[in-house]
Amino acid sequence: MSQGPRYRIQLRRRREGITDYRHRLALLKSGEHRIVVRRSLKNIRVQFIAYSEQGDRVITSAKGSDLVTQYKWNHSLSSTPAAYLTGLLAGSKAKKAGISSGVLDIGRQVPVKGSKVFATLQGILDAGISCPHGEGMIPDEERLLGKHIDAKIEKDVTSIKNKITGGDSK
Repeated sequence: MSQGPRYRIQLRRRREGITDYRHRLALLKSGEHRIVVRRSLKNIRVQFIAYSEQGDRVITSAKGSDLVTQYKWNHSLSSTPAAYLTGLLAGSKAKKAGISSGVLDIGRQVPVKGSKVFATLQGILDAGISCPHGEGMIPDEERLLGKHIDAKIEKDVTSIKNKITGGDSK
């Protein structure tokens, strides 16, 4: 079946299962900036991306490791509170860059209720960026602050949140 003049090979990123082009096209048709959330085993990355015909432009970006270098975070970067703070940091950077809204792009990740991806979304929303979402997908406030892990993490999350947002607590 892989021979003949009518055979067409799929795009490499589609073959490897990296990009869902139908979903990407739907996001691009919205005309909003994409809020791209990618997570690895030890880190999480949030990027605000604008579409351009020459190629996508990254407007602003934040990684979980920025919490270590800028705010002295000494807990796990793969936890729900770290994902929340990374989203809050990315959202505050985007707000300073003049972005007020966006569309969440989680790529090929499976959307699970209360996952780290949606903890990141809550951080972005708390920074003042509007993004369409379902309320049932966001983790509980206790999980965002890290009460399920340790009381010390809760204090650290609250202090870093106040530093990022400029001192006002929501």
